[in-house]
Amino acid sequence: MIIRFLASSLLLVLSLCLLGTGCSRSEPKPIRAGILYLRSGALADSERSMVQATTLALEELQEQGGLLGRPLEIVISRESPGLEEFTEEATRLIEEEEVEVLFGCWTSASRKVVLPILQQHRHLLFYPIQYEGLEQSPYVVYTGAVPNQQLVPAVKWALDNLGKRVFLVGSDYVYPHIANQIARDQLGALGAEVVGEEYIPFGGLQTAEVIASIQQTRPEVILNTINGDSNHAFFQALKEAELDHIPTMSTSIAEREFEEMGEFTPVGHYATLSYFESLDSPQNRDFLKRFRKRFGVDRSVTASMESGYFSVFLWAQAVEAANSSAPEEVRKSIGGQSWAAPEGIVSIDPGTGHTWKSVRVGRLNEQGQFEVQWSSVGPVRPRPYPTYQSKEVWDAKLLRLYEGWGESWIGESAP
Repeated sequence: MIIRFLASSLLLVLSLCLLGTGCSRSEPKPIRAGILYLRSGALADSERSMVQATTLALEELQEQGGLLGRPLEIVISRESPGLEEFTEEATRLIEEEEVEVLFGCWTSASRKVVLPILQQHRHLLFYPIQYEGLEQSPYVVYTGAVPNQQLVPAVKWALDNLGKRVFLVGSDYVYPHIANQIARDQLGALGAEVVGEEYIPFGGLQTAEVIASIQQTRPEVILNTINGDSNHAFFQALKEAELDHIPTMSTSIAEREFEEMGEFTPVGHYATLSYFESLDSPQNRDFLKRFRKRFGVDRSVTASMESGYFSVFLWAQAVEAANSSAPEEVRKSIGGQSWAAPEGIVSIDPGTGHTWKSVRVGRLNEQGQFEVQWSSVGPVRPRPYPTYQSKEVWDAKLLRLYEGWGESWIGESAP
């Protein structure tokens, strides 16, 4: 009797399940993706734009059905007033929000302070900003350019086309200092002259000393590694001092930042980047159309935003290849992943975790767009450590900067 009752009950449950009325199907657990930017201070606008570019890519993946049969959830970090709070936010995203990947960080200073957290949790960050190199971590996928993909060709092109008396100016933190050291070495090897080198406090607007030094040294070209709002103050001061006839080659500023300068927009000046908004290709036209439909028809898109966008699709391919979203498994499958990005084909170098990228020199026109003056034949292999000195020598230089700034990656003159 009991056996017949149990059998009858089981048949009833199965029948109800088949009819879809008597049992519920559990939804697959979402894959949570974290977007990590400070979004405050001198780089607030640039970092908010990075959030938008990354969000667009994740939304497009979700519209395509998610990954591995699972939906995607986007978790955006809270705004952080400083690096201490930023590290706390990185920890919160990993431990409390349980994100399975992080996309973000702008400055090398922010990446450096997050790196120990990634190591502790064996987690994974996609870092999309051009930077100084001298780093190679299994917990970071670097999709921005390193010096041999930007700075070095920028210097060579400037010497061949603009002049050989060079003035170096940058923000006072780790990227510009290391970049200018590499530039100095290259300029010396090519027989050029460094006539001056000055730094503006990170996020600072005081340019009087820099302008006075440029007036005194009379360079033929300025190599600019200033980051953030300080660029506006610098180019405004150049124009007011009637020094804007000196061609400037920039590595940390693009269309969106120039657009905001208004009457001080430095038409005729140069930038070296992997991507320009003006690139005429089907991939780029489609990308711009989708971005502007989502965030506004008048929005400009920069090289960093483009890197942030394609980072998501490289991660997605690695997830599919690993058949897992777990950071440890994605790390194993990310090497060699390639994608047709708006800038062209990009690929993750298996040996370094950096990205093969194209290089382009552009000249800013009156419409606020860059006209390409030179481009590499194809994607350039990333070399995070310049090979003319050993890794140990470069690491020692980094350590001296860090210790000299009181165990910080930003100069002591920072506000």
